[in-house]
Amino acid sequence: MAEEAVANLGAISDVNTPGNPTEIAMAYLQNEKTDGDIPNLNLGELDLTTDEFILDEVDIHIQANLEDDLVKEALKTGVDLRQYSKQVETELQRIEQASIKDYIKESQNIALLHNQITACDSILERMEGMLSGFQSDLSSISSEIQTLQQQSVSMNIRLKNRQAVRSHLSQLVDELVVPGAMISTILDSPVTEQEFLEQLHELNSKINFAKELSFRETLACSDIQDIVDRLKIKAVSKIREFILQKIYSFRKPMTNYQIPQNTLLKYRFFYQFLLANERTVAKEVRDEYVDTMSKIYYSYFKSYSGRLLKVQYEEVADKDDLMGVEDTAKKGFFSKPSLKSRNTIFTLGQRGAILSPAELEGPILVPHTAQRGDSRYPYETLFRSQHYALLDNGCREFLFLCDFFMVTGNSALDLFNSIMGKTLSMFLKSMSTYVSDCYDSIAVFLCIHIILRFRAITAKRNIPALDKYWEAVLELLWPRFELILEMNIHSIRNTDPQKLGVLDTRPHYITRRYAEFSSAIVSINQTFPNERTNALLGQLQVEVENFVLKMAAEFPSRKDQLIFLINNYDMMLSVLMERAADDSKEVEGFQQLLLARTQEFIEEILSPPFGGMIAFVKEAEALMEKGQLDRLKNEEARITQLVRGFSSTWKQSVESMSQDVMRSFTNFKNGTSIIQGALTQLIQYYHGFHKVLNQPTFRSLAVRSELINLHHLMVEVKKHKPNF
Repeated sequence: MAEEAVANLGAISDVNTPGNPTEIAMAYLQNEKTDGDIPNLNLGELDLTTDEFILDEVDIHIQANLEDDLVKEALKTGVDLRQYSKQVETELQRIEQASIKDYIKESQNIALLHNQITACDSILERMEGMLSGFQSDLSSISSEIQTLQQQSVSMNIRLKNRQAVRSHLSQLVDELVVPGAMISTILDSPVTEQEFLEQLHELNSKINFAKELSFRETLACSDIQDIVDRLKIKAVSKIREFILQKIYSFRKPMTNYQIPQNTLLKYRFFYQFLLANERTVAKEVRDEYVDTMSKIYYSYFKSYSGRLLKVQYEEVADKDDLMGVEDTAKKGFFSKPSLKSRNTIFTLGQRGAILSPAELEGPILVPHTAQRGDSRYPYETLFRSQHYALLDNGCREFLFLCDFFMVTGNSALDLFNSIMGKTLSMFLKSMSTYVSDCYDSIAVFLCIHIILRFRAITAKRNIPALDKYWEAVLELLWPRFELILEMNIHSIRNTDPQKLGVLDTRPHYITRRYAEFSSAIVSINQTFPNERTNALLGQLQVEVENFVLKMAAEFPSRKDQLIFLINNYDMMLSVLMERAADDSKEVEGFQQLLLARTQEFIEEILSPPFGGMIAFVKEAEALMEKGQLDRLKNEEARITQLVRGFSSTWKQSVESMSQDVMRSFTNFKNGTSIIQGALTQLIQYYHGFHKVLNQPTFRSLAVRSELINLHHLMVEVKKHKPNF
């Protein structure tokens, strides 16, 4: 309550009295010193009943007072309001006096608080001024920062531009500057040193850069052009001398030119430098290389080919050594002696091994070593050695040309042909001369397949340099092989069997020649089939079959004819099956012929001892099919003779037949097979004889009891089978 009074007092004094509460408090203290009681205060014109109060507010206060608990209590108790009003007023005066005392008591603190507030106001005022100044400074600093930022961006752009210019200028200067080390190395160092090669690369870069600057008309280029040109001339001179010296070293006798070639490959950049900076010198170097290597290859292969021919077999086939020519043919006094064995030119033997990978790509022959050892070789062996040397050197040379002279495609082929063309032409010419007088068809055919395999090797190595040469060689060999084959076909077609000497049922030497020759060609041709070859072999087979039939017709008896045919077919089939595939056309054809003639021969040898029984069985089986077996019921005497004749003579007949067959056929295995077939056929006929006699028509015959038991017959027959 004291605080409210002080506040009200302050408010009243502010409204109704001049001065301030401090002055009133000071005056009160002075009066208090003189009077012990509370002095009468001069409150000015303070009037609580002034009409300045708004009636609405009075109503609000009255209403609020009515709601007061004391007023409610007074109204309830019926207290006199006037008395109660005076009592309240007295209480208010007492409270007011107490509030004034409290105010006066705290006046010093209030005055101190007033002074502090005033000081604070001044401080805050100064601070406000400082903050206003700081704010203005901050705005100016912000604008300065923006300005600095813009300047920084601009300076960064200028820096980058200058750095870019500096890098270009630095590169330009570096390219333009010719170091002293480069000059001294190019002038004084040998070209084989690594440092010279490195400086040559640098010089080449500076030459190219100077050319580029000259196109742009850069003035700085003129400062170094003279030095660069002099260094280029010196480098070209040293490189030219080095390369030509290496090329000239190829010409020395007994020199392995591959060693200096490998040296040149280490310095392949030398030619690249010449080609880029001095084309005339580069052309001179290339022409010198082409001329040198062309002569070296020609000389080497001409000498090698000539020495190879000295180790060839002395005996070679001629035009009279054909398949259909008889061995007994006589020649004139001045004629060339015949081969020791004409059959060797139709036999492959071990000659086919040359197509195996081990021999095909084996070491080449050394002629002087072979001469020293008195070794001799067939033509295809010399041909293989010669062309493998060509393949090996040709592939290496083509790769060198592409690598060192930096050529590809048709340019590489043209450069290769300018070096090897003379040698290849010499090969083709000498081969054409030899082949035109060659009658050894197997040698020619082996040469063809050697070329086919060498062509596959170069294709696998991706070396097209010799492709045209391979085709040219094949164009020489194929027609010659076909011509020799046609000559053999005509020789067999025109053979006169009556001029071939004494007749013999053993295999004929002409059919043996054919078998050996055909099996050789078929086995070789399986790897690279050729339809023209197959067609010619088919014609040859037809002529040989006709020849065998013509020869067989010379025999008076059919049995001898069949023996001759079977022996020849069996021999040809055996030889063919050693080399050719089992499903080849030749093998299948002779198998069918052999089977047919063998079956016919079995019937032929069974006919003399058992012909009567066989004829009766065939006749009876034919009538049984027609249901007319009763027509033979009157043949009891014939049947009795057949049963008793077979029982008494079959063992001797089988023994005699077996010996005759084994004497007739040169191939024991084939003879054994024929005997087994004949005995099997005999058992089948006798089984048929049993079946016929078991028919109702002949069941009443007493002679049936004399028939040999079929099982017993089979057991006895097995004893007569030869064990070969």
